[in-house]
Amino acid sequence: MPLEFGLWRVDDKPVRVATRPMPLESRLEELIEADPEILGRPLLLIGRQVQTDHGKVVDLLGMDAEGGLHVLELKRDRTPREVVAQLLDYGSWVQELTNEQVREIYATYARSRDLAEELDEAFALRFGGNVPEALNSTHALTVVASEIDAATERIITYLASGYGVPVNVLFFRYFEDEGHSYLARTWLLDDAEDVAPSPGKKGRGKQEPWNGTDWYVSFGDESGHRNWEDALRYGFVSAGGGDWFCRTLRSLPVGARVFTHIPKAGYVGVGMVSGEPKPFEEAALTVDGESRRMADLPLKGSYRASDGTADEEGGEDRREWIVPVDWEQAVPRERALWRTGFFANQNSACKLRARFTIEEVSRHFGIG
Repeated sequence: MPLEFGLWRVDDKPVRVATRPMPLESRLEELIEADPEILGRPLLLIGRQVQTDHGKVVDLLGMDAEGGLHVLELKRDRTPREVVAQLLDYGSWVQELTNEQVREIYATYARSRDLAEELDEAFALRFGGNVPEALNSTHALTVVASEIDAATERIITYLASGYGVPVNVLFFRYFEDEGHSYLARTWLLDDAEDVAPSPGKKGRGKQEPWNGTDWYVSFGDESGHRNWEDALRYGFVSAGGGDWFCRTLRSLPVGARVFTHIPKAGYVGVGMVSGEPKPFEEAALTVDGESRRMADLPLKGSYRASDGTADEEGGEDRREWIVPVDWEQAVPRERALWRTGFFANQNSACKLRARFTIEEVSRHFGIG
């Protein structure tokens, strides 16, 4: 049984606040949309009255901080069999949604509500991080009700506890006191496993597609060991100081397009990798049409590891690795571009799938 709420006003002597039937249970949908915090768990609302492929309409669709989807369905006046069957039908639909379809659902919702933020921005504002590369890897199903009957409780408990179906009931109580209205909430199953994998077609389409060309590069210049002015002038990106830092950079193929980001500053350049990675001591760059050893150039950064070379005994390679780049467009550090929702992580290089970042940085730098 769900926890039963009682509410008392204690300005003077305790006075119990009367529980009332919810005037319009459908108003819960409006209240949740206005403030999803009512649900008691962080969610970003991405759809309302969402049309499924089966001709049905999902009341509310939300997303959690891990990119999992949450179907919220109001019980209204339907029978237990109707509401549970509907919710399970929605579960069969939602588990098949691809990354692209999830983004389309949010875009439709944003347009209908005149929201300026794209999904990546809205996600970052809500959760303080980047949209996961894989969306809809899990899903949860929730009946939203002001009251439930014994049959609904039995069915939900049977499915969740006996068979691990990610279904639960969010149960509201409505109170009135001297012209004021209050809501209290609880879950039917506090310890239920409330998310389940959304494999769909063996996981295909959950991850945002990669175009096979674009890479993210982090150019950390805060230590002074490397300097963006050098990279901007001579055309390169670099990383080093340990295997973890240089391994991903060394995977950049010739012809890759790199979106270069300076941590705590923003995106400063987009260019094409024009040569194989080399340690600083062996690297050569093209300057005024002539190939020159990088070590012979006038540089602001040192680009030398503390021990100068790779560990001869098979330890970590602490050398600085250089990758030549022909800049399509690049700017000084003080003109770096940053927007809420842009992709950034601690890898020196990785495949860039974040469409919002690619499109906005390309647009800003005038790149097709």
